[in-house]
Formats: sequence, C-alpha cells, structure tokens
Amino acid sequence: MTEPTIAQLRPMPEDWERALAVVAHPDDLEYGCSAAIAAWTDAGREIAYVLATRGEAGIDTLAPAECGPLREREQRASAAVVGVSTVEFLDHRDGVVEYGPALRRDIAAAIRRHRPELVITLNHRDTWGGVAWNTPDHVAVGRAALDAAGDAGNRWIFPELVEQGLQPWNGVRWVAVAGSATPTHAVDASAGLERAVDSLLEHRSYIEALTDEEPEQYARGFLTGVANSAAERFGGRPAVAFELFGR
Repeated sequence: MTEPTIAQLRPMPEDWERALAVVAHPDDLEYGCSAAIAAWTDAGREIAYVLATRGEAGIDTLAPAECGPLREREQRASAAVVGVSTVEFLDHRDGVVEYGPALRRDIAAAIRRHRPELVITLNHRDTWGGVAWNTPDHVAVGRAALDAAGDAGNRWIFPELVEQGLQPWNGVRWVAVAGSATPTHAVDASAGLERAVDSLLEHRSYIEALTDEEPEQYARGFLTGVANSAAERFGGRPAVAFELFGR
C-alpha cells in the first residue's frame, strides 16, 4: 500500500508591509512563531504585538501583582530580540479571558490603530492537534482576533471607536494562525531560529518555573523540534507553519 501524499506548505504571502500579532499571554509568540517574525523584520516589515493579558497568573510561586510586571518586562525584551519595539497590553485578566464583544472591541481598536495587512494569532481551536486541551484564553483570543479583523472595517460595529478617533480599517488581507493542526503556509525559519531561541530565553522566569531543564537546552530543543516538524512539508527547510485565512 502506498503512503498518502502529504500536502506541501505554501510560502506565506510577501506583498505586505505591516502586521499585528494578537495573542493572550507573554511567551505565546515565542513558542514557535518568532523565527518568522525575525525574518519579516529583517526584510523591513513593521510588526507590533498586542497581548490580551500580562500573564500575571502564569507562575505559581509569584503573586499576580508581582508576576504581571515581571512578565511584561520579559515580553518587551523578548520582542526586541526579533526587531519588534511596539508591545501593547489590553489588561484582560489572565486565565479568565472571555470571548465576546468587549474582547472583539479591544482587538478591533488595536487593528484600527496599527492598520495591518496581516494579523497573526495563535491556535483558536479546542485542542492542540487533538492531543492536548487548549487553554480558554488561547481559544478566546484567537477566535476574537479572527472576528475583529472584520469588525475593524465596519463602522457600525463598535461605533464608539469612531468617536474615539479610530476610523474603520478594512485593509486586513489575511489572518495567520500559528500552532494550527491544519497549516497551509510556512516561513523559512533558518535565518531567524537562533534569535527565536534568544527571544524565548528572555522569558527566563517563566521557563525556570515551568521546567527543571536547563533553559537554553529547553528553548533550543522545543523550537528546533517545532521548526523541523514542518520541514517535511516545506522542502526540507525548518519552518514556522501557519493556517492562513484570507479576507
């Protein structure tokens, strides 16, 4: 019996200048996506980060009042490693982010502020490949980012944003979902992989609370594994895979 043909991943579109990455927590982008971001910023593209929370509930040994500011600092340092200087936080509560109009409004406002052609987010489905249960925050923010890409262009949804000076932006052409079990496109991770490792390592407090493994070994092993897992479908090149939705 012949083996089924594995569908190849297509290269991500390149005819864009601005992207907005919208995720739930500090470190969400660094777990597998930042090698692509490094490649894009190297090419002169402008990328901003918007995080729904400050990750204040992410470290068991630190109270939220202490943890939130620490993780915010680590996220800003992490973003800088891959060429991103704009990092915003929406101040939804970590662990209990609710999908609904308030979250959609906040993300639509961010899209109107930054006017991206590409929106990047994280897996919005219930599981990671049917193997591990996804967190409610990831599901809520990923789903809201997909919806807000359309909300941002409609002046009659959240009309209060116009009153705040945020005019509709209907220029989002794609939403790229990282961590999807059904990816369609990819970005070559070869040039950005070392900086991706360094970027994840900026979340040292979180990593040290998460695992007893040496942080650099942990970060390199995880990110190399993610990049190599996409290589079979991308010409043998390590890659960051995305499920790409067009608008």
